[in-house]
Amino acid sequence: MEKTFKSLEEQIEIMKNKGLVINDESFCKEVLLRENYFFLNGYRRAFMKNRDKSRFINGTTFEELYSLFLFDRKIRNILFKNILIVENNIKSIISYQLSKKYGYREKEYLKPTNFNYSFDNKRQVNDLISKMKRQIKNNAVTHSATRHYVTNYGYIPLWVLVKVLSFGIVVELFSVLKKEDQYDIVDIYGIELKDFVTYLSIVSNYRNLCAHEDIVYDNRTQKIIDDSIYHRKLHIPMMDNEYIYGKNDLFALLIILKCLLKDEEVKSLVLELDNVIKELSNNLKSISIDKVLDKMGFPENWKDIQDITKKELF
Repeated sequence: MEKTFKSLEEQIEIMKNKGLVINDESFCKEVLLRENYFFLNGYRRAFMKNRDKSRFINGTTFEELYSLFLFDRKIRNILFKNILIVENNIKSIISYQLSKKYGYREKEYLKPTNFNYSFDNKRQVNDLISKMKRQIKNNAVTHSATRHYVTNYGYIPLWVLVKVLSFGIVVELFSVLKKEDQYDIVDIYGIELKDFVTYLSIVSNYRNLCAHEDIVYDNRTQKIIDDSIYHRKLHIPMMDNEYIYGKNDLFALLIILKCLLKDEEVKSLVLELDNVIKELSNNLKSISIDKVLDKMGFPENWKDIQDITKKELF
């Protein structure tokens, strides 16, 4: 059926007909105009009746729906700034390792033979090098740091180039490095190579969700992380020999960030998440915060992840 334009009044009527309580129509109109009915409607699932998915739980208010929307925005912002820390760290480590080994001029570090230039990888490596050279060309004038190096030295070091490379390109760059170089990088984090590859993919996925204001609190990723010490130490419940939390949900991302961030950064992240969770809990009436935490994949003792030290991993 074709979707047609609906006025703010018509949008409110649709929500009322589904059982949503509208206490203040002026406030509701203002929110709908600023935030978009379609985006807000994406948060309705948490408030729908189990048997009748088209009806809200009795007593659900627009304020509750909006509170969940704002909660998701806040955790997106918290996660995004921590993902950017991870991104910067990875870019720094990769550029340092490759510059130390292959040189700091692009004619040195962009040689195809510096990569896993096997028959199966040749096309990908050549495409990647072309992308990186294109970024050098595009940013030689527009980006202040790259312009400085081109103007004064005639080349752009890798540690400067990574600032203008997308995280997607950096993930691709890591994927085509020689195994020895990949191991040198993951050893710094104390993570298995196969886990690190999965972590990069999931972090990149959440980075895109956060940047585009997509729903993150109940997101599920295609890739699944392996069982870890964090699953065991937190005694996460199992079903059919599989952990029910922390595999491809938001808690899996928190496990990844625990592995990639410094301990003090993790503590700050947990504190900020806990504050917005408590705020949402105070604003919910028709459902409990436990339902939201379940959709996030957060176990009851999720905050204890910050107290598991890296020494316990060995």
